[in-house]
Amino acid sequence: MPELRKDPITGRWVIISTGRENRPSSYGKYTIESKGGFCPFCEGNEKHTPSELLAYRNGSERDAPGWTLRVVPNKYPALSIEGELVREGEGMFDKMNGIGAHEVVVETPDHALTLATMPPENIKNLLWAYRERVLDLKKDKRFRYILLFKNQGEPAGATLEHSHSQIIALPIVPLLANEELTGARSYFNYKERCVFCDIIMQEKEESSRLIDENNDFLAVSPFAPRFPFEAWILPKKHRAFFEDAESQEYESLSKILKRLLLKMNRGLVVPPYNMIVHSSPFYENTQDFYHWHMEIIPKLTKVAGFEWGTGFYINPTSPEEAAKFLREVQIP
Repeated sequence: MPELRKDPITGRWVIISTGRENRPSSYGKYTIESKGGFCPFCEGNEKHTPSELLAYRNGSERDAPGWTLRVVPNKYPALSIEGELVREGEGMFDKMNGIGAHEVVVETPDHALTLATMPPENIKNLLWAYRERVLDLKKDKRFRYILLFKNQGEPAGATLEHSHSQIIALPIVPLLANEELTGARSYFNYKERCVFCDIIMQEKEESSRLIDENNDFLAVSPFAPRFPFEAWILPKKHRAFFEDAESQEYESLSKILKRLLLKMNRGLVVPPYNMIVHSSPFYENTQDFYHWHMEIIPKLTKVAGFEWGTGFYINPTSPEEAAKFLREVQIP
């Protein structure tokens, strides 16, 4: 029988439609096929991107070959870094000019590598680059929130094959982040505990939704997942900000993230996915109740009229089934 499950953080309801449960073999397969042609992110094509903001190099010159990771401004930014932030009203409506930052992290010079197939050291460098750019952008008092995200594969929104992720700094806190903050704050005010810390304790104890674990992180299928095989990576140490993690935690995160993506690649046949880092907004006192984390969402189903019309999501695979399947996937 289908179940309605409530997310303990946001209060969002989802439908786990077990009557039409899909196992991994039921989903369509996605195969990455190279389109060939010119790639501006490949080594040797540095002059075809904006000048780099950050790069990890082996002594080579700026905007030249000899790098392992580059961060550049997005050539087609969603927001503009230049100008003053101006808020105004138009009758009953509010608006502001589109001030922000939009950057691209080119994760590897090798066109064929993905986050799942590159060495953990490269993934650690990526996480460290995220941290460096967040700390730099955080100095700009116009920005209140920074989103770190990755679209892997065309169905997930990637417009280029070469492995990359994006950083967007916003002058406002987005609605979804506010929903998490509101829910986490309410839970803390009622119980005087962090809801994410409680989730970690319960998932470790029950283990039915546990996918993987190391000294610093837990990978789980959330209790009320919106999408099949949705997974969260939660740090065991309570911190509100991603950028406040310690060096060894980024190393641990790189290892559990690689293992999770390898399991998804092998078990779900290289699915396209979205990866999002959820961190606290700037200038808000969230240390007691908020807990940064990462979400990985394989693109196996489509959002349709029911979801848009109700805000509910229908997930045809239970998180317990998804976690069990991924736990049992054997990887090298």
